[in-house]
Amino acid sequence: MTGTANDQLSEFDLVLNTLTLTDKSGKTATLLSTPQGFEFMHLNGQLAPGFTATIPQDVYTSATATVGGAQFTCVTYVPDYGLTTDTYDYGYTPNSQVTVNLPSPITITGNSMGLVIDLQVLQSATFPSTCYEAGLPTWSITPTFNVTPATFSSTPTNPENGKVVALDGQITAVAASGDSFTLATAEGDALPDSVNINTGGNTAYQGIAGFSALTVGTFVDMDGALQPDSSISASRIAVEYPSNVDVVSGPLMYVSNAENALYTVGRDQQGTDFSDSYFIGGLAYSFDSAIFQISRQLTNLQNLPFVPSFNGSNMVAGQNLYLSSPLLTGQSNPYTELDAITLIPQTINGTVVGSAPSGSFTDYTVSLASYDLFPNLAVQPGQTTLLNNPSQVDVYVDSSTQLLNTQPLGDGGMFRFYGLVFNDNGALRMDCAQVNDGVADVQSSGARQNHAQNGTTRQVRLEHGRMQPITSVIHSQHQP
Repeated sequence: MTGTANDQLSEFDLVLNTLTLTDKSGKTATLLSTPQGFEFMHLNGQLAPGFTATIPQDVYTSATATVGGAQFTCVTYVPDYGLTTDTYDYGYTPNSQVTVNLPSPITITGNSMGLVIDLQVLQSATFPSTCYEAGLPTWSITPTFNVTPATFSSTPTNPENGKVVALDGQITAVAASGDSFTLATAEGDALPDSVNINTGGNTAYQGIAGFSALTVGTFVDMDGALQPDSSISASRIAVEYPSNVDVVSGPLMYVSNAENALYTVGRDQQGTDFSDSYFIGGLAYSFDSAIFQISRQLTNLQNLPFVPSFNGSNMVAGQNLYLSSPLLTGQSNPYTELDAITLIPQTINGTVVGSAPSGSFTDYTVSLASYDLFPNLAVQPGQTTLLNNPSQVDVYVDSSTQLLNTQPLGDGGMFRFYGLVFNDNGALRMDCAQVNDGVADVQSSGARQNHAQNGTTRQVRLEHGRMQPITSVIHSQHQP
């Protein structure tokens, strides 16, 4: 599973109910019959393990799918109103609104092979151009997938040959053999998935001494190689905070200048306090005693031509965070206390407007669209950190960067860049791990047939820098 998107949406969840291939004579083969949920914005250009199926060797020329619940969220700062998250939600997706494209016939052959199921996010959602719209906005959810064959390597280097990075989840079982475990992955509001993880002598452990420190209930962030049975051979296993009870990952929305507090929208969330409750829109957190960390997924930080830094005084709205908490209260007084805040990689979509050599790197100056979170959120009042130019990111590319783009990387081109984004004295800088072709704006306001029917809100106001919960609007369509 993967996704292709720009930065207009902050989250896109859906439950894939069925997926079927059909050959030219009309015979069908079922790939999926048990519903499985995914969140696609964090999979923008990345890979997640899906499912396995045994089907006849054949040449398949078409495919169909059915989707259950689906929803997407976008975040907007509305002047004189405040920060708003809009969630557009289907209780069930009509079959006529689901499209599966096979760019070319798929030949199933050999003992095993891979298929990549790629959600085309902008073709799958229609919504107001500004995301937020008072009244009854016109919108629709039309899931559109591209399915292509893939060849996975035993030693992959990027998602195109089977490398999985930044897979987050909680351990639900540890094998008695002491070399494997089962991971329940965090997938936003979609159904949790279970993945088998194998380790070996080349597995690197971060934050713990080794495999013996992994127990049921441990939260991990990991990389590895996707196997033919959809298991993963782990190359890196990180435990950001061993004793946490809840974890939330997603974009930072606001940092108060009046207190050590932040507000974020959880794209993926997991833990004890999420098992029987749901927090709409996001939560406020206190970081009075939190540890600040940088993900160790990228190993070239010491080579950067600037000093990468992440702490309570320079974190900025728009960065992607992994939050570790001992307890999730959902209250604004007091806020949930955080144990640790980890800066994790993210994808930005932008246009190259210049480049220059910088040590062993090439520094690409990237211009962001106005709807991107960095420029969108930078205009909020009462924030602790201001950016000099929130619409611009300096992206540093070196020999370790995976160049998966098909158009030349140069001025005027639009690309997706994946890496760690730092605030360096008011300038946004990315240590880039991967480059993909960009996604241009194709969003329009003309939905097929659906309109908002229900609106529910969870209040949020910014009063002299102190956070009261933010406005979240839910537009809901309960399809038959």
